[in-house]
Amino acid sequence: MTDPNQALKPRSAGARTGPAPHPDVGSLDLEDRSALRRVAGLSTELQDVSEVEYRQVRLERVVLVGVWTSGTVTDAENSLRELAALSETAGADVLDGVIQRRDKPDAATYIGSGKARELRDVVIEHAADTVICDGELTPGQLIQLEDVVKVKVVDRTWLILDIFAQHAKSREGKAQVALAQMQYLMPRLRGWGESLSRQAGGRAGGATGGVGTRGPGETKIETDRRRIREKVARLRRELRAMETSRATKRGRRRANRVPAVALAGYTNAGKSSVMNRLTGAGVLVDDSLFATLDPTVRKTHTADGRLYTLADTVGFVRHLPHQLVEAFRSTLDEVTDADLVLHVVDGSDADPERQLASVREVLAEIGAQNLPELVVINKADIADPLTVARLRRQEQGAVVVSAQTGVGIDELRARIEEALPRPPVEVEVVVPYDRGDLVSRMHTEGEVLVEEHQESGTFVKARVHPDLAAALQSLSGV
Repeated sequence: MTDPNQALKPRSAGARTGPAPHPDVGSLDLEDRSALRRVAGLSTELQDVSEVEYRQVRLERVVLVGVWTSGTVTDAENSLRELAALSETAGADVLDGVIQRRDKPDAATYIGSGKARELRDVVIEHAADTVICDGELTPGQLIQLEDVVKVKVVDRTWLILDIFAQHAKSREGKAQVALAQMQYLMPRLRGWGESLSRQAGGRAGGATGGVGTRGPGETKIETDRRRIREKVARLRRELRAMETSRATKRGRRRANRVPAVALAGYTNAGKSSVMNRLTGAGVLVDDSLFATLDPTVRKTHTADGRLYTLADTVGFVRHLPHQLVEAFRSTLDEVTDADLVLHVVDGSDADPERQLASVREVLAEIGAQNLPELVVINKADIADPLTVARLRRQEQGAVVVSAQTGVGIDELRARIEEALPRPPVEVEVVVPYDRGDLVSRMHTEGEVLVEEHQESGTFVKARVHPDLAAALQSLSGV
């Protein structure tokens, strides 16, 4: 019998004797098919736990496993390294990671029964207590893979939901995460042994239970499902009430003609740092994934004095669970209602193009794909200049900044000022000193070009919206 540990070692570059088709265009390489591939350098454990304010002391020893179905081996390894970063953020100790080359994930055990037994050997070797899979597993795959590896199995979706649950602080954020978790759990409820047919307690089913109480009653799993449905309904009601409050605030800003800018981007791309540079908002900045869940909206001004709002939103990630997008839809409306989207990308990432594509996929899902977009390439101080140059060629008009050092922030402010919508009506008016409210509205809602104090009042040349222009009609000089 072949030593399973041998099958787990990285394939040697010289092991093939003849040319093989590229994995993207034809049949899979035989050696790639027959072996799990170890992925080196996965551990990203932070040395100082205080670096992550929200981290729970809940370290688990985990082994990661992914299925490589398309792209290059580098793509597959980068995906598993991202899974390692997610696992570290959740509080796990990453011990090892393997990838399996397949046309598609196995319908039964995700990686196939033989490779599942090899994975069991890796689990035993490291004394791991959890396996995390780089994909969303079906209920059947979870059960069957656990039956083979004999430890808890978690998929990528539940891992992300777990991170969100740790980081949610506001009442709305906690409700949104709880709703997503309940929606994920509903089809995955299962009982162990007799619990599948355990009857409801009390007198249900008893011979002396009385009219309407005899019979089989509810099984334990049916009771769990009913309770989850009840909790989902309650959470939806709570979120609808909170959504009304948030919509009222957005409506007030729109009524006041205040332009809105939204920060969007991959998790840990530096959106909060960019916001702090632009507004001095003091938003939490943390070198961990999904540090920001609750949106922060701040008012700020352009160099010419125009007021606008800047909203920092939750970060996106590759294959962001659909349940989260649905649960956070009211929060993500801060993006869909924006006049401009600042799409922040980490220029130092190994694959920034993948970040851009993943974020745009989520923006399309929430109906924000056609909004004006300004790409902001962040972390220029540590990014490879060749990568930055490549991104600038691909993303015409992108701005390169470093939120850490402040490089490029002034250019970013100028570009935001250019991109913001301008009031359409230009007026010249002398406003009597007893109508200072109109001058204030021109500053708040419009764009003041010239302001001079004269004997009869304040002369103002400005661009304003039609409703304010109508209010100025009765004043001389319009």
